[in-house]
Amino acid sequence: MLDADRSIADEVEAAINAGSAEKHLETIKRVTDLFLSSADSFNGEQIELFDNVLERLIKTIELRAIADLSARIALAEVSTQLASVSKAPPSVIRLLARNDEIAIAGPVLTESARLTNEDLIEIAGTKGEPHLLAISGRWWLKEVVTDALLVRRYSAVSRRLVNNPGARVSAKGFAIVLKHAEADPELAVETGLRVDLPPEIRHQLLRQATDTVRSRLLSRAPPHLFEEIRNAIAAVSAGADREMSAVRDFGAAKRLIALMSENGELNEAALLAFARQRKYAETVAALAELSKSTFEVVRPLMQSLRDDGVLVPCKAAGLSWETVSAVLDSRFTSGSTGPHELTRAKDQFAKLTTDDARRLLRFWQVRSNPSNLN
Repeated sequence: MLDADRSIADEVEAAINAGSAEKHLETIKRVTDLFLSSADSFNGEQIELFDNVLERLIKTIELRAIADLSARIALAEVSTQLASVSKAPPSVIRLLARNDEIAIAGPVLTESARLTNEDLIEIAGTKGEPHLLAISGRWWLKEVVTDALLVRRYSAVSRRLVNNPGARVSAKGFAIVLKHAEADPELAVETGLRVDLPPEIRHQLLRQATDTVRSRLLSRAPPHLFEEIRNAIAAVSAGADREMSAVRDFGAAKRLIALMSENGELNEAALLAFARQRKYAETVAALAELSKSTFEVVRPLMQSLRDDGVLVPCKAAGLSWETVSAVLDSRFTSGSTGPHELTRAKDQFAKLTTDDARRLLRFWQVRSNPSNLN
């Protein structure tokens, strides 16, 4: 590529010497297009060449014509084109990322793999909220970077990071988020649903949360988080009388149900007997087995303050309404589901199809597997 190298270098030198903003823009577009046409096949030396010439062009444009709208548009386009390129010229990417214009810096801040953690931390500490928001949208962020973003204490940055499943947040970072969540109910809910939220911080969030926030957390919690959230609410709420608020060992119940299933003794009648006797652990284990689901999926559904989740494994197991109503009541230490709630649950159960119930259970089972959350 020796002749091509000379050609590119000569063209850039001529464009810079010409002093024309139009010539600079034309050249930077030509060089960028040339790089993109074969980016995956270039070796390190060739990438370095493009890095040097593009960096010179961009710096020249920034010095002479950055106030020009056409120059800003051209650099924003270059940033967008290079952001997703794994072999993009690294110095050019860093130069674009530090541009004060968010339209220019934003694409590479959000997407470019060429930016290191050190780059991101430095930009987080020196640029304004728009740049921090762009970084917060990156698919993968380490705690050291999110700490640098959150320490600036922009509430919008907290919201974006909390809603970014690829952003890891430290306990120190979550403490800052909780401050913003005090005045932002939606942020409180989204924070409470984070898989990586330390239990002690989740308890703190729930202690300061309103009843509305707690209810929304319960209604939106996926199976793999429901139990932890429910137990945390039970710990901070007085007078909770649901059976599931007690801490118990389910091992014996699971072994009993496995043995009954192996011996052909587990059926709807056995589940109905467990439910009527309010043998909560055995009811949960039996329902999981009969619905061909898992204990990890069915237990959070039984712990829910809502009835509709429990209806899903019941329908999948082909249970009669008599058994279903007994299962619903078994969730309480005493008393029973109210007549209004029972009527509504019966209507929902009738409308739910077996195929839909089984699909939902399969989906929840995937979500409840911790390996799928890494």
